[in-house]
Amino acid sequence: MPVPPDPVLLAAVRWVEKLPANGRARCRALFTTHAEYSDISPTQYDAAYRWLEETGLLDGSEGALPVGQRVFRAALLTGDVYWFADADLHVREPTELPIDAGRAAAALGLSELEAYQEIHAVRGKVDAAERLRIGTAGETALIELLSSSTSAGIQHVAAHSDGYGYDIAVHAGQHSLHIEAKSTTRRNRLMFFLSRREYEVMRYDPSWQLVILQLTEQLAIAAIGSVSSTWIETQLPDDQGSYGRWDTCRIDVPPEQVTRGIPRLAPVLREGSAALLRE
Repeated sequence: MPVPPDPVLLAAVRWVEKLPANGRARCRALFTTHAEYSDISPTQYDAAYRWLEETGLLDGSEGALPVGQRVFRAALLTGDVYWFADADLHVREPTELPIDAGRAAAALGLSELEAYQEIHAVRGKVDAAERLRIGTAGETALIELLSSSTSAGIQHVAAHSDGYGYDIAVHAGQHSLHIEAKSTTRRNRLMFFLSRREYEVMRYDPSWQLVILQLTEQLAIAAIGSVSSTWIETQLPDDQGSYGRWDTCRIDVPPEQVTRGIPRLAPVLREGSAALLRE
């Protein structure tokens, strides 16, 4: 469902505030008989309670946060909020709050700045967990694909340490490739984050290759593409002073900068190897 209407959000706040000390039956009697709470209908109070059950807010897992913040976060996480996945693009400052977020924030007593901060705090937490889940699945699927397509030695180095600056090593005699795999389930946006360590390795390691894995919702590989290190280099920021430097950079990749498959693997692929790996 979309972000709940204002009365339901306000009713949700009252439920969360009153339930711990009073219980459901007593709270409902209070809300439906006391004049102080008559600005919201019994139906809306019931809808708010059902919504709270669906969101898990009644378990008190974020009890340290003010109630308004907790309800606002739940609305972002459980609502059909189309812009939330790209909040970094759509909400770059407090004045750019989407209409539904601004309405909910006003109903819950949050300022534009507070709503903006909540959006990015929640999105950052969700994005980090999702990137880890999808990234791990993509690396595992690529290793399985490589294992069935080449007799070269394959090492999942990222499973042991993230200090290598790449995820998968492929070795076959004098030929080697160090693959930094970036996985996504998105269809309308090719974007990845490059760490400073990955960048430094890219600069001095001629075997380094960035590979983008397009995954299905079931986390199977649907497409594979390679991105040139030379192009990546042109997209990175410069360190402007002696005492500061960038640590992680987000890069959006236009489709024309992606080469199908992993062409640099061609010398070690078996005949009849997976088409996804070939140019």
